[in-house]
Order: sequence, then C-alpha cells, then structure tokens
Amino acid sequence: MRYASVTTRLADLGGAKWEIHSRARRMKAEGVPVLEFTIGEPDVPCPEDLMQTAARAMMAGRTGYSNGRGENGLLRALAARYSTRRGRVIAPDQIMCFPGTQTTLFAVFMALVEAGDEVIVGDPMYATYEGLIRASGAVPVPVQLRPEDGFRLRAADVAAAVTPRTRVLFLNTPHNPTGAVLTRADLAALGAVAQAHDLWIVSDEVYEDLVFDGVDFASPLDLPELAERSIACASISKSHAAPGFRSGWCVGPAEFCERLLPLSETMLFGGQPFIADMTAQAVSHPSEVAPGMVARFAARADMLAARLEGVAGLRVHRPDAGMFALVDVRATGLSGIAFAESLLEAEHVAVMPGESFGLALAGWLRLALSQPDAVTAEAATRIARHAAHLLEQAA
Repeated sequence: MRYASVTTRLADLGGAKWEIHSRARRMKAEGVPVLEFTIGEPDVPCPEDLMQTAARAMMAGRTGYSNGRGENGLLRALAARYSTRRGRVIAPDQIMCFPGTQTTLFAVFMALVEAGDEVIVGDPMYATYEGLIRASGAVPVPVQLRPEDGFRLRAADVAAAVTPRTRVLFLNTPHNPTGAVLTRADLAALGAVAQAHDLWIVSDEVYEDLVFDGVDFASPLDLPELAERSIACASISKSHAAPGFRSGWCVGPAEFCERLLPLSETMLFGGQPFIADMTAQAVSHPSEVAPGMVARFAARADMLAARLEGVAGLRVHRPDAGMFALVDVRATGLSGIAFAESLLEAEHVAVMPGESFGLALAGWLRLALSQPDAVTAEAATRIARHAAHLLEQAA
C-alpha cells in the first residue's frame, strides 16, 4: 500500500528519541526502582482553583463546540496579558488558540513553510522540533549553540546559515534543553538578520514564567520593529502545572492569524470551552505555582553542580531558566547515549542523552530538575559513582 511522504519524513523523529525514557518506564512497571529524570513535568499539581473552574464550566454546559480561533473570553484575557507584558497593544485578532504548544507550532509551520523551504534553528533543540519542521516538507538548518556562549544563538551564525530558501528563524527562549535565555540585545541582533532577509521569527516561549532570579526574559514581540514578522507560542503547561489540559496559543500579526484560521478550522475546529475558561483565569493572574518551581529548580541545578562538577571529569551547565540541567560526560569516553544506557542498567537512573536534542549536545546528558531534593541528591551520587567506575575501567 502507498503512504504519504510525511510518514517517511517523520519515521525516525518520534518515539525513538525517547527510548531511554520508555525503557525506564518498562523497568518501573516490572518493579525496578528507577529514578526518573527524563521528562520535564512540573513538580506540583495543577492549582485546585483552576481545576474547579474547569469543573464548574463543564457543569454549566461549557462542553459544546468552539471555533477555530478560540473562545472570546480567552482571547481577551490573552490580549490583556500580552499587551501588559510586551508594552504595546496586542488585540484579540492577533491570537489563535490550540491544544498545547506542540499543536500550535505544528499549525504555525504548516502555515509558513513547505517543501523546498528552510528553517534555521539552534542545535541543540527540543526533540520534536525537527519533526515539526519536516512535517511541512521544509528542511531544518541547525546552527550550533556553544557552551562558551551560554548556549545563546548568535546573529553572526544565523546570518552565515541563511540561503535564498530560508523562510523562518525558529527561536526557543527560555531554551530547552539548555535553559539559555536570549537577551533583548540578542533578539535585536537576530531580528536585524531576519529583517535583512525577510524572514519570519517563530519563538517558543513556553518557559517564560520559569526564569531564574537575576535573569530578564525578552521576546521578539517586545521589539516594535519586529512586530510584523514575529509569532510567539506558549501554553499553561509549565507555568501553571497543567500539561495534561493541552491549552496553548500563538500571538502574531492579525493578517497571519487570519491566514492561519482556515487551517485551524480544518485541523480542529476549536478546543474545549471549559478548558478555555480555566486558561482565561490562569493567564489573567500571576501563576501561584511558578515562583515555587523557579526556586526549587534553581536550587536543584545548584545541587547538581555542587555534587558533580569536576567529579570524574564531569562538567555541569547551570541553566538560567526552565526545568533542566546539562551534564557533560565526554571525559568518560562515552557518548551521551552510551552513558545514559549504562547508567540506567548499572545505577537505575534514567536521564536523556544529549544526542536526542541534536549533534551539538553529543556526549552530554539532560536531567529534569523536577524530582524531590533527596531523589536528586541520590541520583547525583549514582551518576558520580558511575562516571568514576567508567574512568577506572578505561585506565
């Protein structure tokens, strides 16, 4: 039987990147006490008042069909939020709502690029990004993010990667997996490249509310000169500990949203009104759970650095935001994949190999910061022990 070419383009870009995580889950199901640091989920439940809002909305009959743009109350709430945060008026017709950031990004790229086009994206990148780009037929063009630059994307590197086929500059700030946060100056320089080559800027900003103390968040939406070409995407998954509710959105030019609307109507024809009501409440007030997560995640990143930095040649990259830390294991002589596999078997600690996020992170590990302090400390002890054992074997 024949299949569409998209199934070939995405054949190796799905669950294969999460094999260590899947193996760890199978081990846990068999009774093995695995310490799991693979998936970045909030370490607290969704606030009860938000869930009660969703429940009340359901009981009030908010369970019917919606529309392809989003519920009016949510659109108004998001417009108010972004107008306040970005310092300029953002109207409801500049917003589209989708089930989560992943669906949002899929729709955005389907609207902006097609076969033969190129999308510039930092390497390393979140594991689904290559698939999001290739689903449309476009090709990702990775630009290396360097540890010595704090893993922040540099305008000169982007400019060198531009070709006549480039259509989009894809940003992620705060960044997953590195926790890097682009500064306003970074965005101005990157925006100048986009202006010079007439590129769209797509910015995944799902970790905006998880920026650590002393670090300032900036968005391309902050710069008026980039307004006509910038699209920001986010959700309540991280900021409000609500990943299972799948409630996200994009903010961009009104014309872009109008062009995107038929695609949204074809894909989904709207989300759940009761979830929209809950999301409107969430985005209308500061998150009650985000500050606690920020404090805990930053402290755990410091703990990992204190326990692992320099031990058996390990190096730790402390993030500026988000819920992950990176550990450089190249001194052991193993790839990130080989280290993660052997760590799971020998010490029952599950981490993500850096190779799942791009070639630039080969020989690194990504650890979620969402496990309790005692579990994180125990995992650090096991990682250090395993690295030391590997060096002894190699001697």
